[in-house]
Amino acid sequence: MVQYAAFMRLKLFKITGVLLLAAVVLCSAGCGSFIARRIAQAPNSYPDWIAPDARVSLDFNSGFLTNFPAHYFNASPPEARLRYRVIEPADYNLQVITSNWMEDNEPQFTFTFTAVTPGPTNQWTAHPRGTVILLHGWGVAQFSMAPWALRLAQEGWRCVLIDLRGHGKSTGKRIFFGVQEVNDFSQLLDELDHQHLLITPVMAVGESYGAVIAIRAQSADARLRAVVAINPYASLSNAIINIRRDYAPWVPAFLVRSGIKKLPKLLGVPAADLDTTTIIARHPFPILFFAGENDKVSPPDEVRKLRSLAAPGSEFILVPGATHESLTYFFKDLAPPIIAWLDNEAPLGAVIPVEHPHP
Repeated sequence: MVQYAAFMRLKLFKITGVLLLAAVVLCSAGCGSFIARRIAQAPNSYPDWIAPDARVSLDFNSGFLTNFPAHYFNASPPEARLRYRVIEPADYNLQVITSNWMEDNEPQFTFTFTAVTPGPTNQWTAHPRGTVILLHGWGVAQFSMAPWALRLAQEGWRCVLIDLRGHGKSTGKRIFFGVQEVNDFSQLLDELDHQHLLITPVMAVGESYGAVIAIRAQSADARLRAVVAINPYASLSNAIINIRRDYAPWVPAFLVRSGIKKLPKLLGVPAADLDTTTIIARHPFPILFFAGENDKVSPPDEVRKLRSLAAPGSEFILVPGATHESLTYFFKDLAPPIIAWLDNEAPLGAVIPVEHPHP
């Protein structure tokens, strides 16, 4: 066993449209269709150098993920090859240290993680309590949710990290803001089932863009039993406009709005279908929502709006001091209610059936 200490800073470019806005300034001729294509362009196709400095950093040895082999499956339509990893239940001894300060009147955060990998076996290693799919935000990849995979695996859950299409090492020239990604989610469950790795109940924990995909997936796939949504956006257009205001106020608003207007036609969906409010209103179900007090992209009132549309039994938790970029890593605030939410589907005292491989 190796104790991984923090020594590597990984910048988080997870805000929808940050790279887009820079690209608009550098190469846009003012065409709404052009900007719409940039909005939907795969984030992993943008060079890192046009992104602004991150306001949140994760300090940990990224090499620890090599303890968990990468797997791939083919998703469609449209075709994409998606990468995922499985984190089995074990005692990883995850520790989190938070540092924060102000810089140019903006809060900055560093989250330092240490863990033991591979972890010693625990009571759940042979018989996981269920499966949790971790869905990252826009512009990053599975590493951003890796600390949560370790934390929840300690509680007995088989956790699955995935690079969403157009992110990380997954392919795909375009993203669809959840419209097509729900099919990717279902096909991931099919792949896990085929590999005899899918244990019920199935839950999803997502942040921002990934939270929206989780919400959409529960309305589309009956196998998904529970969702934890960390700072989901209620309206895609509002989120993109908020990003422009927060990160690039020098970009003319009319350019961004012209791209937003063309986006539904590009993706082949009604404009309302790009909003999370529409999806929850059509298929309300209980959701655990988190919002950051200082979130400028998905402000608390926007997340409260989603809570008001969700089914009875939903919960809303406001985290003091958290921003859109940092909320996911406020473990002291998020871990207890998330664990309790998942426990509700598979109580600790429950008898867990052994799932045998398909004949």
